[in-house]
Amino acid sequence: MPPLADRPVSGAAIGPLFLGSDIYRGSSYGGLHPLRVPRVSTVIDLGRALGWLPPERYRISPRAKAPALHLWHRPDYIAALIEAERLAQAGLPAPAAWPQLYGLGTLSNPLFPEMFRRPATGAGGMLWAAEALAAAPAGVLHVPGGGTHHGMAGRANGFCYLNDVVLGLKALQRAGLRRLAYIDIDAHHSDGVEVAFASQPDVLMISVHEEARWPHTGAVQDDAGGNGFNLPVPRGFNDSEMALVRDQLILPRVAAHRPEAIVLQCGADALEEDPLSRLALSNRAHLAVVAALRPLAPRLIVTGGGGYNPWSVGRLWTAIWGLLSGQELPDVLPPQAQAVLRGLSWNGGSRPPPSEHLLTTLLDAPRDGPIRPEIRDRLARLAAR
Repeated sequence: MPPLADRPVSGAAIGPLFLGSDIYRGSSYGGLHPLRVPRVSTVIDLGRALGWLPPERYRISPRAKAPALHLWHRPDYIAALIEAERLAQAGLPAPAAWPQLYGLGTLSNPLFPEMFRRPATGAGGMLWAAEALAAAPAGVLHVPGGGTHHGMAGRANGFCYLNDVVLGLKALQRAGLRRLAYIDIDAHHSDGVEVAFASQPDVLMISVHEEARWPHTGAVQDDAGGNGFNLPVPRGFNDSEMALVRDQLILPRVAAHRPEAIVLQCGADALEEDPLSRLALSNRAHLAVVAALRPLAPRLIVTGGGGYNPWSVGRLWTAIWGLLSGQELPDVLPPQAQAVLRGLSWNGGSRPPPSEHLLTTLLDAPRDGPIRPEIRDRLARLAAR
């Protein structure tokens, strides 16, 4: 896949920049949780092995402090999250009421020693990216530690303790940008973002997600008060179907909206190898969405999101960074990059070992297939709005 074309602009454009942190290398939700696997650290290691992360392109993500998080989250919830981290570090349980009151200490959102600092780093990265972009005429930033789209104002939800996407979008608004577009191609519906921006016509929201999957929101008839376009897709959703969705829903709606900035959430759980969904995309489908959206706004933030197979996540988000930063994406990875992938594991459980192509390549083979009638029917319903 060729690199993105240079887009000269007047003034001082920012980026492409990659925001990362070592907190992702040393923290985990726990040995039984799907997020026990390495993800952002793999992207950093692969990027460095490929020579794609020179110092001038890499920024250490700042950690957001409590007052900055109050831009969306309730102060009592943030105080509870900070206290829960202190308790986890001391090996103590959270108060008995907190799972029900704040969603803290549940199977989805357990207590662990970095449970505030880790999501606060993703939130800090998004806030920094939003403020930097808003101050520039154009730019591109990749924040793979961002994309926690389920977090609610006053509670943890769906593996998400904070909603860094909402914080980033609100920071763009606070900085004076009015017309924004949020595109989400994670396997799960972006319920927290929809709650935050429903009925705000200046914020276009598009979510493509697997039907009949948690959080069981985002039906095709759900318009979020007019500014939301939800497309639930069936199991086995393939590259051909995603190309149709891209060309008939995502691109026309974004182009018509004429956003000043786009936030694109690229959850890797929509890939065929992911254990928590039943979709069948290749990573080329995500890359094609990134490339097609890039010319439609002067400012772009691309985040991570879901993704629970360490090999498919690392390859996708690294390839996205390669695309954004103008690299040639290799057909076969060099030995030092293959060594990064061969050093990964599931960190427990009984999952099968990865296929050889997940260890030696960056790009999947295309996963085309038939376009099913329900996809066409739902696209037609959305087009008629």
